[in-house]
Amino acid sequence: MSFLTAEWRKLCFANYQIDPEILKPYVPLGTELDFFEGKCYVSLVGFLFDKVKLKGISVPFHTRFEEINLRFYVTRMIDGKKRRGTVFISEIVAKPAIVLVANLLYNEKYSLKKMHYNHHITTTENTISYALKNRGKWQQIALTTENISKPFESGSKTEFITEHYWGYSKKDENKTVEYEVRHPQWEAYEVINHSIEIDFGQLYGKAFSSLSKQIPDSLQCMEGSPISIEGKKLI
Repeated sequence: MSFLTAEWRKLCFANYQIDPEILKPYVPLGTELDFFEGKCYVSLVGFLFDKVKLKGISVPFHTRFEEINLRFYVTRMIDGKKRRGTVFISEIVAKPAIVLVANLLYNEKYSLKKMHYNHHITTTENTISYALKNRGKWQQIALTTENISKPFESGSKTEFITEHYWGYSKKDENKTVEYEVRHPQWEAYEVINHSIEIDFGQLYGKAFSSLSKQIPDSLQCMEGSPISIEGKKLI
């Protein structure tokens, strides 16, 4: 049985080119940084967790919630085959049980903050926003998109950013947690406009503060799908 099943919906990505040296301290043992066309990226991601079950059981008041995370991309070679994975610098939710379980069992970097999600629909557009409250002020990522999702091109930046089926976290300097994430390929909404009001230095540390003034290299909005997170293993 999968450790967790859920739906990930309306995933909003803002991607920033970053100096790989900044990420090296976060790279788990046994993995290496992944690059697209020679560039290294971090992504600010907001999305909706829905229909959440742990080991097939719904946890009261924890079945639907928002998440905002900052992540980057790695690879791991297994028997000559490349596993493309994600490493999280920070994951923010408003549900205490999720923070406890993810940090304890998967060595993730979850923290607890007040959050809200909004999805405004017209006949031609979606406006999707994810916000968190930090030090008494609201911060958010918001995208306006066309309202019909479509498949994306193979080999595109959208594929590089969104198609990852492994998660990695640093247990310590000598051990890495690896887990599989299963889902079908998602479809993308064309992004029309965006608004990002995030204090990266305040939320993620001084090394990331310059991102607050940096224009995203690219943006994506994905419809999402049902997903499952499988049991972890140490490598």
